[in-house]
Amino acid sequence: MKPYALSLLWLCLGTSAQAADYRQLDLAGSYLHFTSRQMGVPVDGLFRKFNASLAFDPAVPAQAKGQLRIDLASIDTGNREANEEVLGPQWFDVKRQPEASFELRQIQPLGADRFQVNGLMSLKGSSQPISFNTQLKASGKQAVMEGSFVLKRLDFKVGEGLWGDVGVVANEVTVQFHLLLGP
Repeated sequence: MKPYALSLLWLCLGTSAQAADYRQLDLAGSYLHFTSRQMGVPVDGLFRKFNASLAFDPAVPAQAKGQLRIDLASIDTGNREANEEVLGPQWFDVKRQPEASFELRQIQPLGADRFQVNGLMSLKGSSQPISFNTQLKASGKQAVMEGSFVLKRLDFKVGEGLWGDVGVVANEVTVQFHLLLGP
């Protein structure tokens, strides 16, 4: 019932053997989903509003720069009561911290269109380094970047007080992303 993902993460920008320069995120073709567990039951949700800045040339992956910003109030768990609860101070505290962000720090090619992305996730006043693998599927001037990672909500003080009991709400939140990139 209480999601906490960010999933943040700009979660990725990758490289490909195909020469392209990605600078745009097509929001209509992109999504950030998450799955948490409450009392052992999966709870799925998504963030409806996010934006990104990007500078990425696959020929020079070491120079990639990017940042993803997520509007935390755009959370949708499919349950109005849950959506309202997670906006409060024990969860996201959107009055004081309305956004989460992921800042790209490094991309490392792993081969076969797979990459390791390293960056800094910021949520609710806390920042933590995060690394995850992603895959780039290039097609013409566009590419899809897909992957997932596990975010530990308590590292960001998300779900404090009664909600800090990991027997009630699991600490691990799986974030799935699908980002449509273009020139």
